Amino acid sequence: MRAIVDAAQFRELCGRFATGVVVVTTVAEDGTPAGMTANSFTSVSLDPPMVSINVEHASDFHRTIVAAAGFAINVLGQDQEILSRRFAGPGPDRFAGIGYRRTDRGLIVLTGAVAVIECEMFQRFPIGDHTIVIGRVVGGEVHDGRPLLYFRGGYHTLL
Repeated sequence: MRAIVDAAQFRELCGRFATGVVVVTTVAEDGTPAGMTANSFTSVSLDPPMVSINVEHASDFHRTIVAAAGFAINVLGQDQEILSRRFAGPGPDRFAGIGYRRTDRGLIVLTGAVAVIECEMFQRFPIGDHTIVIGRVVGGEVHDGRPLLYFRGGYHTLL
């Protein structure tokens, strides 16, 4: 017999797993920066180096990321909760008034991220109400700082 787990219970179950918080950034077809907060980021492979994110089909970022040639994973620092919230919700210009730059590859990097992982698009897998996006890691950078964490529906930091 198959047990059915509803969305609320599933969210509660997964909410017990602490995750880092990232903002996935890319460039839209019209050349403007685009981004989305995610905590569904993970490493996939060491050789070759690959990572994945999951993007909901209904999100405004979905169409942009599946058409992108590459993207960056910006690992947020403990003082960047405001950025996480800004990129988590809808908004006409999430990049207005925040610090960012373009890398040599043309990818978007947020100022203050504790790490940035630059990726070229490798594969996309639509599954359920999300698309799993796999990126081949082609570069990155690390900075001092503590990460922003998400656990049980709220933001936390390391002691």
